[in-house]
Amino acid sequence: MKPVHAPLPILGQGAMPAPRGWPSLRLAFRPFYLLAALAGVTLMPLWWAVYTGRLVPASGLAPSLWHAHEMLFGMVGAVVVGFLFTAGKTWTGLPTPRGSQLGAFALLWLMARVAALAAPYPVFFVLDVAFLPLAAALFGDLLVRSGNLRNAGIATVLMGLGIANLAFHLGASGALDWPPQRALQAAVALLVVLETVIGGRVIPFFTRNVTPGLENAVPTWRERLLMGVTLLGLVAWLCEWPIGFAATLLGGAAGLHLWRLLTWAPQMSLRRPILWSLHLAYAWIPVGLALLASSLWFQWSVSPALHTFTVGATAGLLMSMMTRTARGHTGRPLQVGRVEALAYVLVALSACLRVLVPLAWPSATLVTLIISGACFASAFALYLAVYAKWLLSPRADGQDG
Repeated sequence: MKPVHAPLPILGQGAMPAPRGWPSLRLAFRPFYLLAALAGVTLMPLWWAVYTGRLVPASGLAPSLWHAHEMLFGMVGAVVVGFLFTAGKTWTGLPTPRGSQLGAFALLWLMARVAALAAPYPVFFVLDVAFLPLAAALFGDLLVRSGNLRNAGIATVLMGLGIANLAFHLGASGALDWPPQRALQAAVALLVVLETVIGGRVIPFFTRNVTPGLENAVPTWRERLLMGVTLLGLVAWLCEWPIGFAATLLGGAAGLHLWRLLTWAPQMSLRRPILWSLHLAYAWIPVGLALLASSLWFQWSVSPALHTFTVGATAGLLMSMMTRTARGHTGRPLQVGRVEALAYVLVALSACLRVLVPLAWPSATLVTLIISGACFASAFALYLAVYAKWLLSPRADGQDG
């Protein structure tokens, strides 16, 4: 049977074997997107219960640490692994975990999430610390065996997230004299780097593909400058280098990211929600860098900048890529409907409420936190309403995957 649409250029599939095994365990995006979306729906009400003291994590983590950890290393970690293992199959031409191996890997993730709330800390520690390094090792092995060194940096970022998670646990448990908040900040910085790399590959490419005659490629020298300034600025912030130096670098990085975005011709995406959602989510990165620079210059709270990165950029990009890749890899057209467009808007609204309203109207912070969380959870509930059945069913075109 012929496919109903052309496969994704970066995540497309070549000749596929006959379908075998449970559909939900044929490619990593299926279980991990499903689990991540379930986390997006449940973590917000659970966070409110933990925050108000109605629910106390058996692991003993402080409410703010539990919330930040589960969002970053739990929900986001699931999408990153699901995306990279799915893309890795195309990038390398080698098989990625599927069937019982993939099921065991997804079960490990799920057990760690349950343990964060219901198990003693040592159990949570062992289950949670194992997930990301194992993912990085499997992904790195794919790259080495295929000779695909172009994506070695992505494997390094994935391992960096695993190291940051280990540092978080060592700091939170008191085994290491290291503030766990710093490990969380390092994870956010690594996600910004990953989004910079992946976004730079796919967003202008997707825009160019649907806009005949558009030339939105950016010079190599500027891409290298942007990456270098961004990396150095984030390292300067994390390592607490002189404030003026770090803030200048971060401000410069914000300007370079904005320049980069404008050269991608975001105005050409306005009639295509599956495309403008990517441009909109990426736009939060320069905003976050500018807020981070401002927090250093004026000694403000770093929270607005961190939530700009995590809710605006990361959650926005996750939602957009989860819809696009799930459609492509289940054999469906790369066109979304009103439900998905509403989900994109809800994620952006959640970011605006979480970041901008408290800055302009501090007295409304508590109310806006509740509304922001409701918008976030509703967005991923909409995702599940459309995609859950596709993630659990065979491809529409009859191919494997």
